[in-house]
Amino acid sequence: MTKKQNKGIHISIFLKYLFSALIFLSYCLSATADISTTINPKPEHSSQCIQIIKALERYHYLEKNLDDSMSTIILDTYLKQLDPGKQLFTTEDVDQFKRYQFQFDNDLKKGRLNTAFTIFNLYMGRSKERLEYILTLIKTWKKDLDFTQNESMIFDIDSRQWKDNKSALYSLWKKELKNHIISLILNDQQTDLITDTLEKTYSNRLNRLLQTNSNDIFQIFMNTVTASFDPHTQFFPPRASEDFDIHMSLSLEGIGAVLQTEYEYTKVIRLIPKGPADKSNLLMPGDKIIGVGQGKKGEIKDTIGQRIDNVVKLIRGPKNSFVRLKIIPAKKTDSIKTIQIKRDQVKLEEQSAKKNIITIDHNNQTLKLGIIEIPNFYIDFNAYNRGNKDYKSTTRDVQKLLFELKNENIDGLIIDLRDNGGGSLKEANELTGLFLKSGPVVQIKTKHRTTVLYDENPSIEYSGPLIVLINRMTASASEIFAGAIKDYQRGVIVGTRSFGKGTVQEMRPLGKGKLKLTSAKFYRVSGDSTQNLGILPDLEYPHVYRIKDTGESSLEGALPWDTTTRTYYNKYRSLSLVNKKLNMLYQQRSLKDPGLNYLKKMIEMASKLNDQPSLSLNLDVRKSEKKQYEKLEIDIENEYLRSIGKPAPEKSDQEKIDQKNIKTDDLKKILMDQTLLVMADFIDLSNALDFSW
Repeated sequence: MTKKQNKGIHISIFLKYLFSALIFLSYCLSATADISTTINPKPEHSSQCIQIIKALERYHYLEKNLDDSMSTIILDTYLKQLDPGKQLFTTEDVDQFKRYQFQFDNDLKKGRLNTAFTIFNLYMGRSKERLEYILTLIKTWKKDLDFTQNESMIFDIDSRQWKDNKSALYSLWKKELKNHIISLILNDQQTDLITDTLEKTYSNRLNRLLQTNSNDIFQIFMNTVTASFDPHTQFFPPRASEDFDIHMSLSLEGIGAVLQTEYEYTKVIRLIPKGPADKSNLLMPGDKIIGVGQGKKGEIKDTIGQRIDNVVKLIRGPKNSFVRLKIIPAKKTDSIKTIQIKRDQVKLEEQSAKKNIITIDHNNQTLKLGIIEIPNFYIDFNAYNRGNKDYKSTTRDVQKLLFELKNENIDGLIIDLRDNGGGSLKEANELTGLFLKSGPVVQIKTKHRTTVLYDENPSIEYSGPLIVLINRMTASASEIFAGAIKDYQRGVIVGTRSFGKGTVQEMRPLGKGKLKLTSAKFYRVSGDSTQNLGILPDLEYPHVYRIKDTGESSLEGALPWDTTTRTYYNKYRSLSLVNKKLNMLYQQRSLKDPGLNYLKKMIEMASKLNDQPSLSLNLDVRKSEKKQYEKLEIDIENEYLRSIGKPAPEKSDQEKIDQKNIKTDDLKKILMDQTLLVMADFIDLSNALDFSW
């Protein structure tokens, strides 16, 4: 081919691209003609974009380079971020967008953001159109909306398809308003106040939308780009960078919850153990916060679509003050509930490891069983770095508790790691060493090398039967400890699949902002990753937390589970036969156990509710469904209370619903009681097999 021919081809391709771009731009500008101002990127955004892309390609664990495949992922993620419910864009819109699905990689490397901003401007125009239409419907909803029709709307947004045209979108918007009104009625909102509530809610959303600026769009789009690498990689512009610690936790004069944005909602990821929210028994991981009110009577402000830093500021407040949260509960995702929590600080002493001794009668013998609850892996780094010999840490505290328990001549030990979100890697390593002779504990793999952390102390602080109790909220450093105990077969892991947080993040300065990116991954000594899959128990309990809504695997784009090279380590005696026997005994016992049967029935009921493909928009049908659900919940609860010798309280149905007799702590006790029985069986088997640890 001659240079002249080659040049001609390039010119032809360029003209074709330019023509398509002009058509696309013309289409989007006409679609957003009702917006007074089209928002464009600032010059500094271009240089920031180039910096972010270079840092991602150079430092991220996956060593990904932006290419056509990544470009497609970015577009899909961007559309899902802007329109998760498929209620704004149409099939025609999406077809136009897909013409550029292989263009983002080239644009980003050169700092070109026009396509991203053009898509956002269309989103802005369509969002404005939707909110204004809903506001017109609100004025006459009592007269014009018919709640006796047997129509429905798709409940699971992942099952929704893009609508063919805007007229179909109007129908969807109308249905969503009807569902909102039904939810308010079912939440006992007075009919006379519903119009005012709706007008305030949608007017505020419209005002927030119209306040969107160029910096907001840049942050949203760049975090779409970082999310295409993994969900823990995030860009913080200067303002958000200053509030980074608030983004991560509300433990300081707040409610003690870790939050994360999930599309237009603020979602509870986990609760700080012993924090105000945890103690309240009112909030759970997976719940979505849609409104925040100050004090016992303050107006609840709608937070759907708000930036997480704004939601955090509303939730935080002075100690002993109250905050009210309007939530969509994880276990009842078609309902709305308002709860009240008293703000407080998480006290250090309440976060410390604690011990307990339970005496039980088993097979004509009395057993003393020790329990050590570890809420997190903590260390006073300041005192440690100063060389203070009495610095406070998880390992040092547990070591003292083990000494006290051994003096009490316990027959077995349970380490309770439920809801332990992790903490110091150093402490996870050293705590493991209290139960092993010596050897590797965890592997940390970066792009360039693998580092192995060892327990180098041959002494063992406790050598008797050991059970580690975990649940879905057991994460990070906790999973390293549980994984090592499992791999060495030093003890039995009991509970449910853990969180699966097996990645390491680091903060890198980026001009005036910061980039948090994933730089390493944890692997067990067996070579299995703790990422995504988590730690699987040897003996499994019913799942109190829904795996679909909680844990690493619930996060879009989470890095997968994989394996690496196994390290050399000496296992203890095989527990395969012991685990098989423990499972058999547990299954036999669970058939008649009141607590386990209660849990199973509640989980089954919640699953049926959440797995509904659609929601009825007939008010009478929804009222009937709610009544049936609440009656079933009360019946299951009362059946359990009677089975353990406690009479059901004489209250009205609504009082029973509002004042639950069975709290989160009661559920935890049900599973701890089972663990005590599993430990008793474990002790029997250990004695029969003459185990020596």
